[in-house]
Amino acid sequence: MSYEFDPARIYRMPTHFGPSLGPRQGLRGDGYACRGNPCQLVVEASFEADSQQLSALMPPQFEPLSPGRITASFSYITEIEWLAGRGYNTFGVRVPARFRGVRDDVQGEFLAVLWENRPEPIITGREELGFAKLYCELPGPQRSSTGVECAASWEETTFAVLKVSALTTGTPQSALPASAGLLHYKYMPRTGQWGKADVQYAVMTPAETPNLVIEASERGTAVLEFRRAAWEAVPTLYREICALAELRIGTCVYANVLRARGSKDLSDQRILE
Repeated sequence: MSYEFDPARIYRMPTHFGPSLGPRQGLRGDGYACRGNPCQLVVEASFEADSQQLSALMPPQFEPLSPGRITASFSYITEIEWLAGRGYNTFGVRVPARFRGVRDDVQGEFLAVLWENRPEPIITGREELGFAKLYCELPGPQRSSTGVECAASWEETTFAVLKVSALTTGTPQSALPASAGLLHYKYMPRTGQWGKADVQYAVMTPAETPNLVIEASERGTAVLEFRRAAWEAVPTLYREICALAELRIGTCVYANVLRARGSKDLSDQRILE
């Protein structure tokens, strides 16, 4: 007799070993409170950008807010409970945007892409939540007397560098409009009918994160560089890397370096309609 699915549990392939383990489901089927963990070092900066270029990155029913902005954020995460204390790093690119649906009309930050350096958060985040996640190498940040430098690469090709300087202690800066949360576009192709989608819809991560505690913060200015690469160097990331390299990045609007504890398991993720 074949196995049956428990409608109260989360499954991912391969389903025949039972309910999956991950950030929203532990061994006993319960989640994780994310109180006091994980720990994060976040290096982020926002820049002026061309609204027309940003429009080309928008899925259906999305539009960039004016004036155009783009935010690059590197996070170095440790003490993750669902990984038994291990960690991973991320590099995300966000654009302030608006989603206009039949039911929902919300403003937030559209997550164009999120690179990570472990497979487990990539798989769970793509399949369960609809995050636009990809893999790349993300070494630890380089701290000097003048600031912090972060980089993203694939094999030996570095495609993004963020340099934050002139740091002083102070509350985190933001020049972005009020945000309902992080916006995404979930898409999964239909097997054998490659131009069609099995899944295709907008989703949102609500902004509320009650367990997040910022322990230290610095503010400064920054320079962001997206580097074009040849297809032979980055065969599976060529389109993403080249599209970012074509963006006209303007003046830095703000830059922050934060240390924080606490998070949420993102089980509040919801579909936008």
